[in-house]
Amino acid sequence: MSADVSGDEASKAGRWRDEEERGNSLVLRITLGLAWLAGRRVTRALLFVVSFYYALFAGSARRATRDFLRRVGEPTGFWRVQRQLFRFSEVALDAVYFLKGETGRFEFSRDGHEHLEALVREGKGALLLGGHIGSFYAMRAASADFEIPVYPLVHTANAKRINALFRAIAPEMAERVIEIDEGDMRFMLRVRELVEQGALVALLADRVPESGHVAEVDFLGGKALLPTGPYLLASTLRCPVFFTAGIYRAPNRYELHCEPFAERVVLKRGARQEAAREYAARYAERLEHYARSAPDNWFNFFQFWVAK
Repeated sequence: MSADVSGDEASKAGRWRDEEERGNSLVLRITLGLAWLAGRRVTRALLFVVSFYYALFAGSARRATRDFLRRVGEPTGFWRVQRQLFRFSEVALDAVYFLKGETGRFEFSRDGHEHLEALVREGKGALLLGGHIGSFYAMRAASADFEIPVYPLVHTANAKRINALFRAIAPEMAERVIEIDEGDMRFMLRVRELVEQGALVALLADRVPESGHVAEVDFLGGKALLPTGPYLLASTLRCPVFFTAGIYRAPNRYELHCEPFAERVVLKRGARQEAAREYAARYAERLEHYARSAPDNWFNFFQFWVAK
């Protein structure tokens, strides 16, 4: 399907904005308090209770999680749904420690890290594509250990309270965050400047924006909408693009993956949207790979697929 879809479909897919702040803010506020008061081991036990409560009363998240689990061939009963929410709370807890630079609590394995080290040696910038699977904060914290600066490009309008918490925890890391403002494209100038200086700019490419183009792609046996903006951005930056994922394995290990995605994104004149859709489909294929290999790391708790 072309990258232009109906406004109704895009609007439905964009409802994650309404739900994410509500759910994530509650979990993260509880997590933050417990992390400082009780430590990681005790907090993880208490978060089991929090995720149980959430699984009981967050109907939309419960239904969306069951839909995903069915698609990857996992059980869809209550306790499997609760486990999914518990995994999210565990990763949210670890994000607190990552923001404080406390990486010594964790074990890391790295696959493809040499690509990023080569970029740093050559002074080249790049675009890193991630998704709401596993931990973006683990990727960011581990890169800091190797003195590889990463600048997240994020939507903050729907998560003002969450980002205020993170700024309070690690103001020095918050300074590197680039806010996406769909009404003011000046943030693009900052992204271009950073990439030209050899920085790595990271963004999560699995959420539909309020405005802009989207593509309908095959994903886990159904159709899902993904933004094409990341590929339009990459084509203007003319820089390498990588797919990244930080997969959590209990109790304290993260598998950090970095894969070459495109040496350069090229969108042919007259067929830009169709070419962007092909890149979105390629991204969906890699996202599906990790969703199947680590299903308990999937953290999109809203209706992800287009109803047919």
